[in-house]
Amino acid sequence: MKTFEELGLQDSLLKAIAELGFEVPMPVQEEVIPYLLGEHTDVVALAQTGTGKTAAFGLPLLQTIDLDRKSPQALVLSPTRELCLQIADDLKDYARYLDDFRVLPVYGGSSIETQIKALRRGVQVIVATPGRLLDLMNRGVADLSGVATVVLDEADEMLDMGFSDSLNGILAAVPDDRRICLFSATMPDEIAEIAKKYMHDPHEIVIGRKNESTATVRHIYYMVQAKDKYRTLKRIIDFYPSIYGIIFCRTKADTQEIADKLMQDGYNADALHGDLSQAQRDYVMQRFRLRNIRLLVATDVAARGLDVDDLTHIINYTLPDETEAYTHRSGRTGRAGKTGISISIINLKEKHRIRAIEKVINKTFEAAKMPTGMEICKKQIFSLTDRLERVEVNESEIDELLPSVFSKLQWLDKEELIRRMVAMEFERIIAYYQDDKDFETLVEHEKKPGNKSVDKDRTAVVREKGYAKIYIGLGKADGLMPKNLLDLINSTVDGRVEVGRIDLLPDYALFDVDEQSARKVVAGLRSLDFLGRGVKVEIASDSQIRQASQDRADNRGQSHRRSFGDRAGRLDRRVRRPERADRPMQADRHERSERYDYGGRFDQSERFDRRGPKSGRDDSGRSSRPGRPSHRRD
Repeated sequence: MKTFEELGLQDSLLKAIAELGFEVPMPVQEEVIPYLLGEHTDVVALAQTGTGKTAAFGLPLLQTIDLDRKSPQALVLSPTRELCLQIADDLKDYARYLDDFRVLPVYGGSSIETQIKALRRGVQVIVATPGRLLDLMNRGVADLSGVATVVLDEADEMLDMGFSDSLNGILAAVPDDRRICLFSATMPDEIAEIAKKYMHDPHEIVIGRKNESTATVRHIYYMVQAKDKYRTLKRIIDFYPSIYGIIFCRTKADTQEIADKLMQDGYNADALHGDLSQAQRDYVMQRFRLRNIRLLVATDVAARGLDVDDLTHIINYTLPDETEAYTHRSGRTGRAGKTGISISIINLKEKHRIRAIEKVINKTFEAAKMPTGMEICKKQIFSLTDRLERVEVNESEIDELLPSVFSKLQWLDKEELIRRMVAMEFERIIAYYQDDKDFETLVEHEKKPGNKSVDKDRTAVVREKGYAKIYIGLGKADGLMPKNLLDLINSTVDGRVEVGRIDLLPDYALFDVDEQSARKVVAGLRSLDFLGRGVKVEIASDSQIRQASQDRADNRGQSHRRSFGDRAGRLDRRVRRPERADRPMQADRHERSERYDYGGRFDQSERFDRRGPKSGRDDSGRSSRPGRPSHRRD
């Protein structure tokens, strides 16, 4: 292992990084620094977030700066304002013994006039987000003609955020003989295209494997029912009393909802998403960095470029849409050789996505068991006792107070005092887990060749915990499919309904809904009209469930697990949904009710008002009979 002195850095830089606590170069620094100091070729460096990339490109960049020139000689592009500021601050720290060195962070959300004045005074290095830099270039105040080095940091995230056109415009404006250093955690096709278009025979440096996750991060998943996700999140947080991490959600609405719930339940949490103003975002991030907030609930876009040290956990409340995004999420913990944990909360349908992520990051996920309430309380108490052991007592500050405290509590013996302290400290959490029943993670059963018992289990129709099973007298012979059953529920039942397993038989179907919604679903579906007759809908009896199991065992039916809200799919036009007086109507809803043909399109061959069919003729005056598909296209 080399030292920083052996990498070829000058004394002023060595003195600065020694004061910053740099002792031994990290792998990416050991590879990149000597290469950039010795060669002037383009470089593509692939390394995970938090592995020391800023020093890897920043120290050689500073060593090549001509301090007598007050024009831009190096350009560093980053995806976000936070990362831009972090890089600029790091460069200032490294250059503390370089006289007359000037670096300017350029980003949106700050006064452009201030940035213009700074550029006109003269700087040697610009650290910028692409959008604001392009704006300054168009105003003629950002002169890149003297730039010798361009660094693209977190290049894959810049492309994910839609900066491709801005990057093309910026790179086209720098001199042809410049050197481009591209740093990225993953290597998607878009990065390869930039390298091919703008870089000249780049030298590739890979730390670990391409797209591989950091070796110091454990990857864990909890597989639970969708309705138990928030309960699972709370148990995870309580099971790790010293947690300091980011909870990732897919949408801004989910992010705010989860953050609000956590704050209402007494956790130090807050949300970070695109609907926040820059001032609000800065305030949240300042509190998070100071650890006044222990949990930051964020979207991928809002969290891009965040550089926060010592995160212990990353929690994926929802898995990212892109597999590569998981690498960026998990890479925010386990930095600088420290360990971290990346936890994913999934349902049974998402298990295949875990396997896909495993292939990309070259790591294996651990299937975790749900901690019980007693296990969580023990973990919390042990954490308290550990903090008590390690607390530093400043006797000079409390000496005057202790006599009165001793006098007040002298009637309590040691055991009683500890018992009361624990009760007072954990009253909330103990009460919560006394009321919150323990539940287990789901187990995926793998089918083995010749294992008839497994086949039998899969054909069995059973009542699932937390769900009510409903019988409906329509089946596959009537054109009923899972997606249009969901559509019927959507259009006849108000409020959110969680739908579980769906068993389709030729003449009927059974499906699960959450217990709280069962009665309103039955009432809503009973209002359906099928070829002039009502549809039988009721809470399924034991005999109906046994018959469905037998019919499935005879290969007469199918079982489906679908998420609520799917709209696409084949719909049977013979089922008529009643108009709802309490449902907002679109401009033409007074003319007809929602009816679909077999391709999922609106069928306008019959028109309905609130009283039913008006006539048996379509818009063209031709006759059309109920229940027969119309081949006319509108």
